[in-house]
Amino acid sequence: MKTSKSSLSIVFWVSLGIASIFILWGILFPSNVESVLGTIDSFLASYFGWVYIIATTLFVLLAIFLIVGPFGRIRLGRPDEKPEYSYFTWFAFLFTAGMGVGLVFFGVSEPLTHYHNPPSANPMSMAAAEESLRYTLFHWGFHPWATYAIVALTLAYFKFRHHAPALISSALTPILGKRTNGTLGFSVDILAVFVTIFGIATSLGLGASQITAGLSYTYNGFENNTTMTMIVIAIVTVLFILSAMSGLDKGIRYLSWANIIIAVALMLFVFALSSPVRIFEGFTTTVGNYLQNLPSMTLGMNTFTGEREFLNDWTLFYWSWWIGWSTFVGTFIARVSRGRTIREFVLGVMAVPVVFSALWFAIFGIAGIDLDNAYSGALYQIILDQGNEVALFAFLEQYPFSPLILGIAILLISSFFITSADSATFVLGMLTTGGRLNPQVKVKVIWGLILSGTASVLLLSGGLQALEMAMLIAAFPFTFVVILMMVSLLKALSSEYDILRLELKHKEWGKPYQEESKEELKVMKEEFESTMPEEIVDEAMKDQTNHER
Repeated sequence: MKTSKSSLSIVFWVSLGIASIFILWGILFPSNVESVLGTIDSFLASYFGWVYIIATTLFVLLAIFLIVGPFGRIRLGRPDEKPEYSYFTWFAFLFTAGMGVGLVFFGVSEPLTHYHNPPSANPMSMAAAEESLRYTLFHWGFHPWATYAIVALTLAYFKFRHHAPALISSALTPILGKRTNGTLGFSVDILAVFVTIFGIATSLGLGASQITAGLSYTYNGFENNTTMTMIVIAIVTVLFILSAMSGLDKGIRYLSWANIIIAVALMLFVFALSSPVRIFEGFTTTVGNYLQNLPSMTLGMNTFTGEREFLNDWTLFYWSWWIGWSTFVGTFIARVSRGRTIREFVLGVMAVPVVFSALWFAIFGIAGIDLDNAYSGALYQIILDQGNEVALFAFLEQYPFSPLILGIAILLISSFFITSADSATFVLGMLTTGGRLNPQVKVKVIWGLILSGTASVLLLSGGLQALEMAMLIAAFPFTFVVILMMVSLLKALSSEYDILRLELKHKEWGKPYQEESKEELKVMKEEFESTMPEEIVDEAMKDQTNHER
């Protein structure tokens, strides 16, 4: 049996080697990168888009089952273990890791784009406004957070309940058995590394482009071009590497708090100076329409036979992005969720971020549409002429104290950028050091440089479109890994639930029943432990013995 040290060297060095080759390819042959990515992306979107749709639907259904089903009371850790972080800090971690950069980037531009180009309604009509907000929430609602929840819960369950390494391959142990410690397990972890790299590179590219656009739009002397974007990436890379060196309980925690405070303050500012009544009504209407139309939007006929351009450009990009981000977000959320019950975990991951996203898009989306109507479509024209990254700044420029507000917006984007990249280096370090919860600083620095290099190469190869194509391609094989993780989790939970029920009967029925069922309980535990590698079982038994003492 191979050791975790072997796993560290293989996963780390193979992943680093392939990532370096990709960056070198992009530097030497950028046009070839764009051409190859475009061909693969078009093929996957045209013939296998249904894979993303079916998979994310299954994740939502499983998340609902875990909330209302019998497994909800199982705790991620010892039965008496308390959560490691407070609710506020935990939610700050969820928000920052999950989609902070994306909310700021698409907060104005996506609802406004759907308003002018709705899937089915007449453009710029009241129906188009409602449909734009409904589909925006569809893209940022239950589907992404269910995907994150399944990956995070599976990792947290096996790590804190059965002391397995915090690796994607370890979460497949009930299915793969001891093969997780061999070539198959290494391959899964290497794939997880690359999905994480491309997922974060997409977000870093979006963030760097928006920071550059904001500086150019707000301050004279800054040009919105590729060179300036590369400079922004270089500066922010230094900042997030410094943050990563300070550790989880300092750098990421404090930045997460700051992100929440600044984001809420900006949201309340726009809400107060726009149309509060109309925004609140739009929020309730959007949530109601979203819940009512969720089945038809998810699996309706238009999903498969309707307008392919909208499906390819928006829904499939988002579904692949969320699956690609699930490795990073899932690993990070799992790391900070020890001590919570499964029901508490899934409710927290699913409900709170979705409500916040609905509020965010209701405020910025409705205010953006109103402003666009007031200026006869001028705001949308800016998006067409200068790109989505300029939308937020053109929007905020119309509000009082605009120089200050624009500066705060740039600060918020930069903070999200740093925190996402900081968290990503932390996760990549865990994935490539055998699942260590606190990877070495040098490992995090190396992956920080790889992330920045990948984002830069993709921007040079084809701009934001290249980022989107790379994300969809990288997420495709990992979709099947997440489905296997879902099956693995259910298999393990079912076995453990049978044990928990029998142990409960021991307590309720007294010694006569205990004597009769002792052998049955022993057999059940042995069957469950047989799915785990020997070193994991030994570690679990040692931890249980220490706890009992």
